[in-house]
Formats: sequence, C-alpha cells, structure tokens
Amino acid sequence: MSFDRNKGCMMTNKKYDAVIAGYTCVDLIPAFKKHKAAGNINDILKPGKLIEIEGLDFVLGGLVPNTGLAMKKFGKNVYLNGLLGNDSIGRIAAEKFRDYGIHEGILSVDDAGTAYSVVLAPPGVDRIFLESPGCNQIFDKSHIDFEKAGMARLFHFGYPPLLKQFIINGGNQLVSMYSEVQKTGVITSLDLSLPDPDSEAGKVNWPEIMKATLPFVDIFVPSLEELLAVIAPDKYKELKDRAADSDIIDIVPENLIRETGEEIIKSGVKILMIKMGKRGIYLLTGDASSAIINSRLSNTDWNNREIWCNAYPADPSKMKHASGAGDTAVAAFLSAVLDGESPESAIKYAAAAGRDKLYCDDIYEDIPDWNRLSGEISREINELIILK
Repeated sequence: MSFDRNKGCMMTNKKYDAVIAGYTCVDLIPAFKKHKAAGNINDILKPGKLIEIEGLDFVLGGLVPNTGLAMKKFGKNVYLNGLLGNDSIGRIAAEKFRDYGIHEGILSVDDAGTAYSVVLAPPGVDRIFLESPGCNQIFDKSHIDFEKAGMARLFHFGYPPLLKQFIINGGNQLVSMYSEVQKTGVITSLDLSLPDPDSEAGKVNWPEIMKATLPFVDIFVPSLEELLAVIAPDKYKELKDRAADSDIIDIVPENLIRETGEEIIKSGVKILMIKMGKRGIYLLTGDASSAIINSRLSNTDWNNREIWCNAYPADPSKMKHASGAGDTAVAAFLSAVLDGESPESAIKYAAAAGRDKLYCDDIYEDIPDWNRLSGEISREINELIILK
C-alpha cells in the first residue's frame, strides 16, 4: 500500500476498482424527431396516432452496462456481474460486451430470455420505460461473484425492484449479500429503479427492506422519486396524485428532501447522493471517512457534509435521450470518490456526466473521458450551495 500525494489518497493493490452487479438488459430506443419537442407525453402518444421516428437504437442498458461502461471510460478497471438469456438479443448483447472487453462476468442462461427495455424518450418529456425483466427474474445471490467482489475497492449493485429474488421474503437475499460483501472491507454502494406499483415490486414492504439493508450500504445513490417511493411511499403517492401529469420532481419540498436524507444517514448510510434531474444533485453525508477506507480518503472533508449542486445547463439542440443519464452520473461520482476527490468536486463530476449523457447514444463510445470531463467542470461555472 502506498500514499499518492498528488491525489491525496491511499492506493491499494486491489485487482479491480469496482465490481458492478445486478440488472442487465438491452435498451431499444426509438429515435423521436428532435424538432417535435413537447411538454407532455399526452401530446405525443395518443391512441390511433401514427408517429414517424428516425430509427431505433439497440444499446446495452440497465445498471451493470450503463454504470460499468461509463466507469471504464473514466479510466477505472471494472468487473461486470450480470445475466443474459441465450437468445438472439442476448447473443448480440454478449458480442457487444466482448467488443468492450468486459464480458468475463456476464453469464448466459437458458432458463429465461434476455431482459429488454423499450425506452420512450421524446424530446422535452421524461422517459417512459416498457420493461421486460427476463432472466433478471432468476438472478439471485448465487450469481454474485463474491470472490471478485473481495478483489475490488467498491461493490455497486442495482436495481432491486427489477430483481425479484432479492426482494421476496422480505429482501433476505439483498440483506445477506450486502452483509457478506461489507465484511470483506469493500465499499458497498446501492442504486435503485422505480418500483412498478402494479408489479410484485410494487407490493413489497419497501421501508422494511430498506431498514434492513441500508446499515450495510456505505454509498446510496437513488433518484429523488425512487428514494421517496421506497422510504416514504405514502408521501410519495400523495405527491404523485398532486403532480397529476406534471413532473413530481418540481413539487417535492426541500425540507422533505432534507428530512428523508437525514433518515437515510441515521440508518447507517455514510454517503447519500440524490439525483434530482433538472433540480440537480443533493449530497448528504455522515461519518464517511470511517467507512470508505478502500477509497483511502486522507482527510475528513467528507464527514457530515450537505451540498446542493445545480444541474449543468443542457443544449437542447444536442440532446438525444436521457436513458442512462442517472447511471452515468453515478459512475462519475463513484470514480471521483475512488480517486479521493473532495465532495464538492465529486458532485460536480456527477452533474456534468449526467448532463453529457443526454448527448449520447452509446455511453462508452460517446461519453467524454475523464480528462475531458475534468476540463468541463473547470470551465463551466456551476454554483454549489454548501450548507455544511
């Protein structure tokens, strides 16, 4: 082990910077015409209406490839851990993983088909996902490569609402997995997807699952909507009903965000980063440096912090779609943490990377590398509200 004075962090001899496990799928993204921007999905998708599109993108999707490929582009050595079906979509996806050189931990199974999403992302409207979880329904703790996880500095997992085996029986497998990984001294990290209220995930007791799981999670990186849905489902429903067809993000009070964040920190999470779309990013931490020893932060800058970061302005003429933007923001944030960056810097990396993903079709091919991203956050002014 050695000390890197330029980075201000301790370096380890771990084989991987991160093992990224969980939901893996293929995203099918219709290319809506860019000049057809609308403020409401109902202005576009109407029964009986024909909508001409400009093609269909076939890209790797889900947390594992989205966050994994972005972290690889940012210079991190990653091991991806997920499932594909042994079907036509799965074979194409497997070839893509091989092309990127990160296919070792991507398994193919005959028991179920490859998961896929039809991502409806018209310009000016938040995304709608038509999701077929496929073989992720059978993905369970037995598919987690704990040996590889122990060889990493960080273990990042998502999305439990789409991974049936991890939420049945009160989330026993989710809790057991995190407990086992954390005992190895690896930093643990969790991301969510929004539970479908009409699915099995919408009927489980999320507050209880989170209460049991979060004591074993060091870094928690949900979106604001996901956070409220699993921590305060009654309040979330009330806000959804009040928002009607508008974006719930616009009406969530700041005091509710802060109170929910404080509840998460009290549960045992050391670093909470909430993705809030056009409202930016909220960061809240507890006694962070005592938990994330494998990032080797050399000071206490991360302890007991509260920071709001505005969203970086996006150029509408360059926007393609928002699919994977949150995962890319997380990839940049985790990369910054592993590099020993300050919380102020890490949150800016996250916000800039999330914005840049709006301009990309393929994360690995199109997203700026770390040097370019660093240049962006040094050139573009983005005010932070530092509360503590």
